Amino acid sequence: MQFRQQALAKLQSPEELDLPVRFARPQGWLALSVSVVVMAAASVWAVTGSVASTVNAEAILTHGQGSYILQSPVAGQVTAVLARQGERLAAGAPVLKVHTRQGDAIVRTVAAGRISALAATIGQIIRTGANVAAVEKIAHASDPLYATVYVPAENASAIPADAPVDLTVSSVSAQEYGVLRGHVTSVDRAAQSAQSISAFLGDDQLGQQFTRKGRPVAVLVRLDPSPRTKSGYVWSSADGPPFPLDSMTPASGAIRLADQHPVDWLLP
Repeated sequence: MQFRQQALAKLQSPEELDLPVRFARPQGWLALSVSVVVMAAASVWAVTGSVASTVNAEAILTHGQGSYILQSPVAGQVTAVLARQGERLAAGAPVLKVHTRQGDAIVRTVAAGRISALAATIGQIIRTGANVAAVEKIAHASDPLYATVYVPAENASAIPADAPVDLTVSSVSAQEYGVLRGHVTSVDRAAQSAQSISAFLGDDQLGQQFTRKGRPVAVLVRLDPSPRTKSGYVWSSADGPPFPLDSMTPASGAIRLADQHPVDWLLP
């Protein structure tokens, strides 16, 4: 009965034909306009924009030619240590004196460099081929430092030439002095084995460390020079640390990869 009365009342009411038809409220037009603008901006960015990404990996500060492990060519007892750790020697310089069955023999450097580690002591019995020292290949004290970043092999192909690199140095407070700046000089084509890394750095433990997650690719990074800092290199802070950097210092590197266009990975 109630519905019947409502129907009769509706029939008796005049038709509202003289009122204008409202298609949308102003709020609706505003929302529609914003949606169109956002979609247009997204389409333009997808075609012309780019996405920057980085790859992070372990690194170490070295001189450009690396190091080598000095091995004894004779077997016998070490009777004298003729070089000091940190000393810079010419090629053929004496390092150890070893007493053999044939008499005394001198173990000499193969190439010029700095003694970064001595593994032999007086009185020690060594065999032929034993590792007795690590020698960093450096001819002059002014030779610049480089950073070698050991990047996972799957990321190596995406590293462009001269890519910027940020290096967090283990001996420097990043919160106080920031990060060390550099650029990619070269990217090795072949993945490095533990043996090849050990031969380049003159340290067997580093070879194992840098390959524990697989065989990486070595990326050589030149450090951006600066005459205004104590270290001689550019930092993200104004002055950097108030002391020079040492070779064989561990670090971690963040290398900027080639920019990728969003449309490349949004579309199948």
